[in-house]
Amino acid sequence: MSDLAYTRTGGGEPLVLLHGIGSFRHAWDPVLPALARVADVIAVDLPGFGDSPPLPATVEPSPAALALAVAEFLGELGLDTPHVAGNSLGGWVALELAALRPVASLTLLSPPGLWRAGTPLYCRASLRGSWWLARRARGPIDAAVGTRTGRALVLGQLLGRPGRMSPEQARAGVHALADAPGFDATLRATRHRRYTGGRALEVPVTVAFGSRDRIVLSPSWRRLDELPVGTRVAALPGCGHVPMTDDPAAVAALLAAPLSAPGRAPASPGSSGRRASRSGLSQ
Repeated sequence: MSDLAYTRTGGGEPLVLLHGIGSFRHAWDPVLPALARVADVIAVDLPGFGDSPPLPATVEPSPAALALAVAEFLGELGLDTPHVAGNSLGGWVALELAALRPVASLTLLSPPGLWRAGTPLYCRASLRGSWWLARRARGPIDAAVGTRTGRALVLGQLLGRPGRMSPEQARAGVHALADAPGFDATLRATRHRRYTGGRALEVPVTVAFGSRDRIVLSPSWRRLDELPVGTRVAALPGCGHVPMTDDPAAVAALLAAPLSAPGRAPASPGSSGRRASRSGLSQ
């Protein structure tokens, strides 16, 4: 049985949210209120992040392996054909997930893996540097993000508008990165990999990059020729690599767009868990 942690809220068609490397399910909190009005939203902690334990030591946590764990979890929840959205690594995992099981649509925010070879050195160095600082300088970082200037300095590479993130959100995100037992192995598992096989997917795909994405910088790292013909390309002006606090309304609208309007189920009470671990949304 899966022990992935998750938050579930709202009612309607199921929408699964997958976060990026070093992050956690609460990164989606800024968009959950809007999405819960139109969907049954399930935000998942990927293996080795947030409240979810890592994969077994014998399993390399590649995007495909993470996707397999999510597929098993969704099967246990009885979600036959959910919509799936992923940010950063979560976008890559969402693509791998669509090769394993039916999904209704894919929405990819700043997805990596669309490069010609393995993960670029710049991306690996940037992420590993952030992880190192989060672990070694927690006290000074906690103090720094208490100010708008400090949040701009600490989070400016990931966010387009770091001043819109509250100090509490910033500290929670930094702590999630510092405490993620799966970070190192997961980043290493992407080093010599890229995403392939997407042209065979028969599912609506939307991909969007923020205009201030400072992680997936180069146009050559955003190639769409591995995605299905007809992939919708959307824009997130002013947003960074992790856009949910930069512009919650725009991100929520983008994620809600694939949901079909008729026949929504009535809203049901939210729940949360490692299968039920932490109550409600983060405050």
